[in-house]
Amino acid sequence: MAKEPQTPLDDELARHEQESETPEQEAEERLAEGELESLIDDEGDTIDTADDNPEAQVLAAQVEELEQSLAEAKDQALRAAAEAQNVRRRAEQEAEKARKFALEKFIKELLPVVDSLEKALENMQEEASEVHREGVSMTLKMQLDVLNKFGVEVIEPHGEPFDPQVHEAMTMVPNPDLEPNTVMDVMQKGYLLNGRLVRPAMVVVSQKAG
Repeated sequence: MAKEPQTPLDDELARHEQESETPEQEAEERLAEGELESLIDDEGDTIDTADDNPEAQVLAAQVEELEQSLAEAKDQALRAAAEAQNVRRRAEQEAEKARKFALEKFIKELLPVVDSLEKALENMQEEASEVHREGVSMTLKMQLDVLNKFGVEVIEPHGEPFDPQVHEAMTMVPNPDLEPNTVMDVMQKGYLLNGRLVRPAMVVVSQKAG
């Protein structure tokens, strides 16, 4: 049988059918879109419910415990460093004290020699030769220079207010010409070693007359 010739209308309908989707194709596309949305929803649910995962909770607890342990370790390290610094500072102070006052006993033994030289110089008569007086004076000066070199200071408080920290009152004498508690006379000089009292000055102190 001979094929009938197609009219322009037939060509237009055929083209429209090719471009149009079939109901089956539309159904397949909708099904695919639904599976994709379901998959997205499932993934979203999985993300949203991750906090409810027991393993995640255990890991979070372990991280928090480790952070707390780290903070405690840092605090202990800082305390240990501070204590070590304090120990080192105390050791340095003790060493400095030992260096400064190592000669204290020796100085105490040497002071009577200085006292004797001073007394000898005071008691020399006018008849004594100039050479003798000059010799004793030079010897005394050398002794005092050496003491001063090693941090020894002389306490000679004549005319100063009485200070019980560095003076020792041997007696008190009424004196209307001086303020009460003024050093009238120095019987024996005192000495300091690097600021520490080695021997107090023995003094006579004035008191109010009458």
